[in-house]
This record gives sequence, C-alpha cells and structure tokens, in this order.
Amino acid sequence: MAVQWLLVCHGLVTLLVVISFLCGQWPIFQGTFIERIHYFIAFGLYDYFRYNLSLSLSLSLQYTSLLAVAVGILLFLLTSFSDPGTVNAENVSLYLSAYPYDNMIYSEKEYLLGPSTAAFAIGVWLGLTITVDGWHFLLCIYGTVAIGLILAGQVKEFKVIYILKVYYGIENSFWSLAPHVVQWLLVSYNNQILLMVFLAIVSLLLSGFFGYHAHLCLTNTTTNETFKWEEYLSWQTKVHEAKASDAALDACISGLSNERKPPVSKWKAFFRRSRLEDVQIVKDNFYDKGSFQNLHEIVFPLSTRPPFSQAKSKLG
Repeated sequence: MAVQWLLVCHGLVTLLVVISFLCGQWPIFQGTFIERIHYFIAFGLYDYFRYNLSLSLSLSLQYTSLLAVAVGILLFLLTSFSDPGTVNAENVSLYLSAYPYDNMIYSEKEYLLGPSTAAFAIGVWLGLTITVDGWHFLLCIYGTVAIGLILAGQVKEFKVIYILKVYYGIENSFWSLAPHVVQWLLVSYNNQILLMVFLAIVSLLLSGFFGYHAHLCLTNTTTNETFKWEEYLSWQTKVHEAKASDAALDACISGLSNERKPPVSKWKAFFRRSRLEDVQIVKDNFYDKGSFQNLHEIVFPLSTRPPFSQAKSKLG
C-alpha cells in the first residue's frame, strides 16, 4: 500500500511543478508559493546553472558522462554474453547451495487461489504497467508537450510569425509559415528540438509496451499464459489440419472407387475453398470475464476480499 501512496505523492508533486511552471505568472497565483516556484524554475535555477555551474565544471567532470556510458555498454555486453547455465539433476545441489530455497516463491495468497496462480499474478500487472511502462510513457509525453509549449511561447514572445508576415512578406498560411518557423527554431533552439524528438520517439516505443500490458490486463492473462496459448493454438491448428487432410484424402480415394463423375471446371477448382480454411481454433480463456470485471479483479484482488482474509486467518 505504501507504493500506491508514494505514486500519489509523486504525482501531486509533479502536478505542482507543472502548474507552477506553466501557470505561475497568472494573476491568481501572485504572491503565492506557486509564483515563487515558477520564478525559481524559470529564472533562478537557469541563472544558477548558467553562471555558477559552468565555473565549477572541470575537464574531468565533462568526461564523466562518457565514462558512465562506457561502463553501461560494458555491463550490457557482459550480461548479454554470459550464460547462467541450465538447472538439471546433476547441478541442482550447487544452485541450491548458492541460492537456498526460502519457500517464498508462492505466497499465501496464491495458495488460497488454488493450483493456478494466474489470477493472483495478474493482480500485479496494473502496478507494473503504471510504474515500469506507463509512468515513463506518460513522463516522456509530458516532456514532449512541455518542450513544445515552451518553444511555442518563444515563437509568440519574439513575434516570429509577425516578422515573417510584415518584414519578409510571407503568406499568412500554415504551409507557407511552417518551414520558416521550423528553420528559426532549429537555428535558435536546436538542443531543445533534439530533446523533444528523442522524447517523442521513446514515448512511441514505451506506448507499445504500455498497450501490450494494458491488453494483458484487460484480457486477464499473463505473459507466460500468452506464450502457452500461442503454442497450444499452433498445436491444435496442426492437429485439425492433419485431420482435414486425412478427410480430404479419404474423400478422394472413395471418389475414385465410385462411378466416374464429370470433371470439375478448372475455374471452380481454383476458386474452391480449401478444407484447411475451415479449421478454426477457439481460445477459451476462462479467466477472461470481461474488461470491466478484469480491471475490478486487478484493483481489488481476490486475496484482499473478506472470504480470503478469513481463510488466511484460519490458516495462520
């Protein structure tokens, strides 16, 4: 429960910073702490980094980022090419001596749910989606929108569009002004444009993970179950195709043994539907009780409901 409150506090602080940064100059916030936060972010912090930090940075600190990237790449390569090995009957004792079993792989909640732990495992997907993928995804989108609004404010403050129309005679249309405005932004704020593009690309990548995990939550399936369903459906498809092929072969043999029928037109034979196309495998996921019910089970897991709590107290 502490994690949820931590996320709520983090969201409130982020909302306070966003409101202070974007709306701190509004008359309604004059004389309040929101105006002070806005002044600190927009002017005080910028002046500090501009005048003080540039003096304190030495040559060694400038290469710290390169060293950090090199260490990260080295660790990535070491973990990519290292093989932890396969646990079998011969070496299982070595693994148990190095990593003793603590009987905590399955918690009491999972025992209460029965042999299958899928209903409990899906309960953690909402938190993982928000903290691992969804939060970073929303943060990248927020960064992209914030930088875009800042650049739009700079364009308005310096009256770039007005100068282009009055002094340069550019036609007052989006397609005529857009190339010149983009050119001015690239020349004046190239670093901000690069950061905004990077955040937009990362948000697109994270949105894919967010959508995949959201699909798992709405269908009440885990990643492990997804792969198992794919293997099962592939196997069932092959079995049904084999049965359909045997039935078609038997029909062909029986047709040859009977009286000779008039030949079928080549056009009809070409456009005739194959027997294998009739093979349909139905994915019967009995954990899927509808999107609303699935989300209800995630927000209010079965293990936290009164019957399970009473059973847990009896087991204790």
